[in-house]
Amino acid sequence: MHTEFEPLDSKTITRRRLAKTIDHALLLPQLTDDEVSEGCALAVRYGVATVCVKPCHVVLATSLVAGSDVGVSTVIGFPHGGTTIATKVFEAKEAIECGASELDMVINIGKLRSGEAGYVQEEIWQIVSVAQGHLIKVILENAYLDHKQKVAGYRAAEAAGADFVKTSTGFAPSGSTLDDLKLMRATVGPAIQVKASGGIRTLEAMFGALDAGATRIGTSATAALLDSFDGIKQDGPVEPGAY
Repeated sequence: MHTEFEPLDSKTITRRRLAKTIDHALLLPQLTDDEVSEGCALAVRYGVATVCVKPCHVVLATSLVAGSDVGVSTVIGFPHGGTTIATKVFEAKEAIECGASELDMVINIGKLRSGEAGYVQEEIWQIVSVAQGHLIKVILENAYLDHKQKVAGYRAAEAAGADFVKTSTGFAPSGSTLDDLKLMRATVGPAIQVKASGGIRTLEAMFGALDAGATRIGTSATAALLDSFDGIKQDGPVEPGAY
């Protein structure tokens, strides 16, 4: 049973709370171990919610953020969502065993587009079932879905017990949009959170996402975003019109 969360207000949010909305993304296929290590150090320095790494880097990331309040998230079925349910379940179990605290899973997009929302609900439910209380964020990849398919996907995620619905992987033709965020927030109940991911690289875009109902932001532009906030007012409320 999920508990209701507190919506965020970009006009009053503090720098510390803003940092805790960020999953610092280290998901590019070409990243080296050294680059992942540098990204983890950045995540700890800025005090984000999690560092989001590929499954092969979960052990490394877990060791590097140990002793901090930064978690490790990883991706399941990434980036296309086309692996079998059994494969996704194995990925989820292994990721948790390796130290991941949150899982961002990609649904089977083609199945949802084929009208098989029941299949999508089942795969999410199976991941939730093995998650042992770890947060599950469901990536819908909105860029490929029409309105009806989006709504069906959001409802399937909620019915399966997911903690978040998430806009995108960042690898589709488009990422997070305000219209999609508003639709997600309006479709799921008050205990399910919304994650915006894909193309959020400015403070204005980040604030827009938060005001549209997101409570978590996936981005690789962490330093630029939080440094921009520091230029407004560190550890204090954002004054109306400051951005």
